[in-house]
Amino acid sequence: MTIVFKVSDNIKEKMIKYYEDLKRDNTPPYAIFQAQEEDTIITLYNSGKVMFQGISADIDANMWIDQERHLNNRIIDINPKKDDKKKSEDKELVTVSSIGSDEVGTGDFFGPIVVTATFVSKENINYLIDLGVKDSKKLTDTKILKIGKEIMNNIPHVTFILDNPSFNKFTQKGFNMNKIKAILHNKVLVEMIKKEQGHYDKIVVDQFVYPQKYYEHIKESSQKATNITFMTHAEDKCLSVAAASIISRYVFLAKMENMSKELNIAIPKGAGTKVNEIGVQIAKEKGFNYLNNIAKLNFSNTTKIKEKL
Repeated sequence: MTIVFKVSDNIKEKMIKYYEDLKRDNTPPYAIFQAQEEDTIITLYNSGKVMFQGISADIDANMWIDQERHLNNRIIDINPKKDDKKKSEDKELVTVSSIGSDEVGTGDFFGPIVVTATFVSKENINYLIDLGVKDSKKLTDTKILKIGKEIMNNIPHVTFILDNPSFNKFTQKGFNMNKIKAILHNKVLVEMIKKEQGHYDKIVVDQFVYPQKYYEHIKESSQKATNITFMTHAEDKCLSVAAASIISRYVFLAKMENMSKELNIAIPKGAGTKVNEIGVQIAKEKGFNYLNNIAKLNFSNTTKIKEKL
């Protein structure tokens, strides 16, 4: 599969930073870089065009298409028009009882990864719609803090928090982010399935890796959730995934707030320049090794922080 589209200048800068540690040694003519992540080769050209090649090209491309939509209000359609069957499947997801999972924190240098699975029965569909549930990425943190607790009190869910020391141990063993995410999604899905004992019609996961690779990542897990429906932008189509996204974000925000209070400093989200500045400040006050407790050390921010110490 090959996907090509032109990115905006601000997204271009983000891509250069994101793929910094994944660059190939040889750069094609007229290209800024060529990188490889899992099964996908990514080439960014001087013109601003980016090409994704590989089995999971659509998954990797959709991450940046989302960025264009959220930051620049650009709609990039790489998919052919849906046929009637596909439209019917998407509509069905809104009307059936489902278990869905989503995670938060994978793009943030500071803070844990939070993954949640929820069960949304047919009876709770209208309740969530009336509450304004949608993808947490499209809601302000204020809105999430307002409705997150209510959803947790009324919707069956399982949440797992992977703290930073545990995350750093995973990466030291050679686990990449997609493998870690797959293991965590499987963990909460297995527990949610146990709770609901077949009361659901579908299991839905917001697709972040090709399904075959997902199952490869969890092959060593003692218990596995199977018969999963993987789809991109699942949080827009399935209320259980949207609810899981909001709960995960709610828990993540609470953890970040607690961290800020403990350190008496506002801990920034994301992985930008401000993150590096705060990282340097914390490392100077508490020692570089302290970052292992609060940050994901495989991010390129770690190198930048070291250089400024």
